[in-house]
Amino acid sequence: MSVPYAMVIVNPIAGGSSVRRQWPRIRRQLHNIGLSFDYEFTRGTGHAAELARQAAEIGYPCLVAVGGDGTVNEVANGLLCSGRSGSTILGIVSAGSACSFARSLGIAQDYAGACSLLKGGKIAVIDVGVVQCQSNRQLVQRYFLNTADVGLGSAMVDAWTRLPNYLGRSVNHGLRTVQGLSCLYKHRNTIIKLHEGDKVETIFSSDIIIANGQYFADGMQIAPYAKLDDGLLDIVSVRDLGRSELLKMWPALYKGNHIRNPKIKEVKSTGITIESEDSLFVEADGIMLGETPASFWVIPSALTVVV
Repeated sequence: MSVPYAMVIVNPIAGGSSVRRQWPRIRRQLHNIGLSFDYEFTRGTGHAAELARQAAEIGYPCLVAVGGDGTVNEVANGLLCSGRSGSTILGIVSAGSACSFARSLGIAQDYAGACSLLKGGKIAVIDVGVVQCQSNRQLVQRYFLNTADVGLGSAMVDAWTRLPNYLGRSVNHGLRTVQGLSCLYKHRNTIIKLHEGDKVETIFSSDIIIANGQYFADGMQIAPYAKLDDGLLDIVSVRDLGRSELLKMWPALYKGNHIRNPKIKEVKSTGITIESEDSLFVEADGIMLGETPASFWVIPSALTVVV
């Protein structure tokens, strides 16, 4: 596969603002592989989605997101809202603090390796998730590509949004780890009601992950059986695990071995609705969206991506 021409959408503050410093090298790498492209820098939240929608409507055959999961999510949302997702390819240059979706696609976690795929990779048609939840007493809806979360994981993402974002990618990873452990210490399990079709289940839970892809956060294989093209979402419910149990399980998350724990359940579904006794945060692809109640469903074969 060879991308004929692309619009490259660059988030300069991705990766703790490291993309701003790396862009001259990334741009040179794109030229070196022979890619013809225009590019735009994003200027704030939502701008990547607007740039992507406009570029797709103009007729660019490929949109390339330079950044992390949040940037890719915005570009994908703009593309999907343009009505031209059937004729436009999404490419990714991994350069953010978290690039879990790129990892789920098998894309290198460094920008050089990711750039090379834009001229030598393959394309795949994948499913896309949709999340609908409450935000400031209004209903919001958004596409997600990799994972969404209700509970402990979304509380961590909310805490990460308040971290400084100018210290570079490696420092960001360290700060997120410390903040994640702090959230784990403060977190309390709660009663959650899961609606899947006609089936309703009430559980005491710390976290519910709705996965389209396998990977999560900094390389955790949170949903080891998830496939991006099976027309299903993998629902990983972490049942009544205490803080010490969760902490001990942490290393197993990186190999997917946590699924062996009898208090963790992974099931495949076309959709699920989550209600909670306490209002819980909802995030998707590292972007805070709102609070429960929340519904999630899948759109099969919705997006073409470089892998």
